[in-house]
Amino acid sequence: MTVQMPADVISRLKAVLGEGGWSEDPERIAPKLVEWRDRWVGQTPFLALPKTTEQVAAVVGVCVQAGQPITTQGGNTGLVGGQIPQGEILLSTERLKAIRDVDARDDVLVAEAGVTLSDVHAAAAEVRRRFPLGLASEGTATVGGVVSTNAGGTQVLRYGMTRNLVLGLEAVLPNGEIWNGLKRLRKDNTGYDLKQLLIGAEGTLGVVTAAALKLYPVMASRAVAMIGLASPEDAITLLARAKDETGGAVEAFELMGRLGVAFALRNIPGTRDPLSEAHPWYVLAEFASGEPGSAEAAMARFLESGLQAGLVADAVVAQTEAQAKALWAIRENQSPAQKPEGATWKHDISVPVSCVPAFLAEATAAMEAFAPGARIAAFGHVGDGNIHYDVLRPDGGSDAEHAAKRDAGSRIVHDIVAKMGGSISAEHGLGAMKTAEGARYKSDVELAAQQAIRRALDPKRILNPRVLF
Repeated sequence: MTVQMPADVISRLKAVLGEGGWSEDPERIAPKLVEWRDRWVGQTPFLALPKTTEQVAAVVGVCVQAGQPITTQGGNTGLVGGQIPQGEILLSTERLKAIRDVDARDDVLVAEAGVTLSDVHAAAAEVRRRFPLGLASEGTATVGGVVSTNAGGTQVLRYGMTRNLVLGLEAVLPNGEIWNGLKRLRKDNTGYDLKQLLIGAEGTLGVVTAAALKLYPVMASRAVAMIGLASPEDAITLLARAKDETGGAVEAFELMGRLGVAFALRNIPGTRDPLSEAHPWYVLAEFASGEPGSAEAAMARFLESGLQAGLVADAVVAQTEAQAKALWAIRENQSPAQKPEGATWKHDISVPVSCVPAFLAEATAAMEAFAPGARIAAFGHVGDGNIHYDVLRPDGGSDAEHAAKRDAGSRIVHDIVAKMGGSISAEHGLGAMKTAEGARYKSDVELAAQQAIRRALDPKRILNPRVLF
């Protein structure tokens, strides 16, 4: 279906964007209309490609006057459909590519919304600093996207979510005005913290155009190990021991079930089984320290004590950077490795860390009863209670039949999460996919407050109208 937009609105948008700042070419637009898992396919009458914050403001201003909704897109790595337009104009941040400043004295890097995470990491490394947000999609994921979705990643255990790593923001508000909040302050108690309101709002309260990001020193030592173990309970016990024994040196503590590891071995070229025997569960642990040799020594002590306690069945420690990358590749390819296996119900949940084993046991029993033969691939950031609990169709089963049961199956999983005081979206956001579910699990008071905030800033619901509440 072709989406029409008034000719005068198109003319005004073209005028404010200038040459190279827009496209109506279907071939140019097509890749931006498909989510990478092919779950969401969209449509748009116009692609806006602003190169400056002022151009973003001009686009929003035109659209506010015309009542024309906008969907904003960064690297198109989102997993809940919020970045895919369904008739709105598409505003891409891909040309907002400047790294405006890197300052090792203030430990800050100021990057525009279209800068990829990998480019942020490279720029920080040039001044012997690091930005500790790690995602499997960091070569494509952009600053604007990770800020707008409050992305998590593998290092939340030590550094927190994206909102903990942002000092300031620049954004275009829903009325077309530019808010310059690019402060570099660690302390500012002068009223509402507007940046925190925009972080995680999924583009509904403003278009993020730049962010001042918090940098950290480069670590002098690093140790990465793959650990085979018997159960999630043992993983939780090991996590507590790791934190106690290392004095806060735990960078990552990732849990994976054997099935997910097997998918990676089968479907990701170059992947090798890290241990000589298969184990029901695995933990990928990373320690880092500012003291040379300290992380390696801490890992050796930790694994030895774990073996003696009967918690560690087997383990391998990376001896080179290449080996460390190979171990991480198994973890980072857990989701891509599922794609050849057929239809999947994906869940991005969080529960209190102590509840992870109980959640896995109860959810798996419920899925075995609801969808006999379904395959469970559970993995995630056990150190912060975030589990990606994915339910794949039975081996050799029908994709269509499995997909048809997704909503009912996900409701069962989410009810278990809610009962345990958890969240149905730990880091991916609600997007378009989980809007109804998100509303279902919020209290009337919380939902009304969130809706009131949105109405106050965007009464015409111009920005990302299908996302959130």
